[in-house]
Amino acid sequence: MSDSNNSGIVLVGLGPGGAGLLTRQAWQWLNEIDVIYVRTRQHPTLAGFPEKLKVVSFDELYETSEKFEEVYEKIITRVLDLGQHAGGVTYAVPGHPFVAEATCPEITRRAKEMGIAVRVIEGLSFIEPTFTALGLDPFPRTELVDALELANLHTPPFPPDQPALIGQIYSREVAADVKLTLTAVYPDTHPVRLVHGAGSDEQVVEDLPLYEIDRSKHVGLLTSLYLPPLAPDAALEGFQEIVAHLRAPDGCPWDKEQTQQSMGPSLLEETYEALSALEEGDPDAFREELGDLLMVLMMEAQIASEDG
Repeated sequence: MSDSNNSGIVLVGLGPGGAGLLTRQAWQWLNEIDVIYVRTRQHPTLAGFPEKLKVVSFDELYETSEKFEEVYEKIITRVLDLGQHAGGVTYAVPGHPFVAEATCPEITRRAKEMGIAVRVIEGLSFIEPTFTALGLDPFPRTELVDALELANLHTPPFPPDQPALIGQIYSREVAADVKLTLTAVYPDTHPVRLVHGAGSDEQVVEDLPLYEIDRSKHVGLLTSLYLPPLAPDAALEGFQEIVAHLRAPDGCPWDKEQTQQSMGPSLLEETYEALSALEEGDPDAFREELGDLLMVLMMEAQIASEDG
């Protein structure tokens, strides 16, 4: 690709922080080329670029476009066009080209259809230094969530009994929208951790209640939110596991004997009891009866699943 007669695209991951977190392969490539296109200059790695390297950014597209989708489409189109010219193009993005990055996967897909060669020089994503800062191992159950997608939902799309890492909380406005979605399930005072600039010299980790995340003065382009789980019995999936275990070979003898037909009377009884509590205006009793009814419904669903 450094040969001016070659065409093609080189995608480079710039890592999460300063130039010290660049891979050796990325650093060698930056010293071989003369021009690099970057999605944004708003990243600490650029300060450590080789002096001879000319940097062209797409930052102006963020200012002239109304939606991120428009920005990404324009970047993708431009990179694909440059990749067909003699000398090709090097396009660099924060972190890893295929982790929390909208442009590189689509560039790769379209380039394959167009017969354009693509080389990927990987970089450290934001995930590794974030969990280093937290002192935690993300395996085996941590959910990875995009803040912008989460902000557009009414409830979180992941089980609350699993931890989650929410990336790209780049402004207080996004943090406020994320908070609104999360508080549909999580208590306002649920303890969370904000990680700013993971892996950089400006790294900050804040421990605070959920309701305060949009008040942090550190929120910026390199902010992520770690959301600890609620109690193990807080998710429907956990309830489903309990019911499945009751029906398993080593489960409860009574539950294992039940059929959809034998559960019919319980279904009718619990439905009437829930309606009775509702008519009496007793919220505590209604909540309890709904739990009993849910248990019967989950049992019916489990039996149906086993029967195919």
